Amino acid sequence: MRFARALALAAVLLAAPATAQTPDPDAVLVEELVVTARLPGPAWWRVSDADSVVYVLGAPSVMPKSLAWDQSVLTRRLEGANRVILPFNQVSVSLLTAPGAAINLLRLRSKTPYEATLAPALKARFVAVRTRSGKPPERYATKNGLAAGLILVDDYRQASQLTAADPAKTIRRLAKARKIKTEEKSYDVGGLLGQVVRTPPAAQLACLDDALDEAEAGPSAARRAAQAWADGDVRGALAAERGFEKCLASAPGALALDRRFKADQAAAIAKALKTPGHAIVVVPLRPLLAQGGVLDQLQSQGFEVKTPGED
Repeated sequence: MRFARALALAAVLLAAPATAQTPDPDAVLVEELVVTARLPGPAWWRVSDADSVVYVLGAPSVMPKSLAWDQSVLTRRLEGANRVILPFNQVSVSLLTAPGAAINLLRLRSKTPYEATLAPALKARFVAVRTRSGKPPERYATKNGLAAGLILVDDYRQASQLTAADPAKTIRRLAKARKIKTEEKSYDVGGLLGQVVRTPPAAQLACLDDALDEAEAGPSAARRAAQAWADGDVRGALAAERGFEKCLASAPGALALDRRFKADQAAAIAKALKTPGHAIVVVPLRPLLAQGGVLDQLQSQGFEVKTPGED
């Protein structure tokens, strides 16, 4: 079950940057949107029309579980909010795809640890990272390098006390305490296992290399980026190591999922603007700020977007 959970977690970030083998949908940012926050705490963007406002909080990909951040702006904006829209990254396996998902999971499993299939130099890197995360070889009993890479970097992040659950988890709790309507979207990831199975060998190894790069870099870069996020330093927050996201994008269909996530999140904001008053939305930073990303799409639809430096 933990093997399946780690692969299901992959779908959460499939909208993230791609490797050199495929176009990177988040490589080019809308530079005028990358602005240091004027108010205390993390950066907020403001999308508005005639009588409605949506405050958009850009979220880091990971952050230390113990990170303290100034919630004063969030608390103020929660007052009177008509809804809170959390990142569209919930995952599930529907009854229609469950049988196929189980078959694909079996195709990924192996009787021997993945590291036994690696060349000596790559095996040494893999074993070193695995050992630091405190995991046995059997944890990675898979035939697939992309699957091994995803599980390896997920284990590294957990061992380093890095989480992808916040700040959304905190905001969900605060919203529910105030009885504010929360919205999330769940995506069926049964087909993801089939995509992982079909990933070409070269892309599997590229994914594994990206995953190892992030784990070998250690948690310091992620901690610095998260602290920059907490301080409203948007450019600093964007500097985090992206090995997990690069690995995910090696899977076939990643770019299509990227477009879907961004379009769905932009559509949710546009819908929220139809209700007078104000709402709060949380969106991962790079999909939020990329060319063709959430804010870029909303600007092209005619909505006014203000930066953290203007708010």
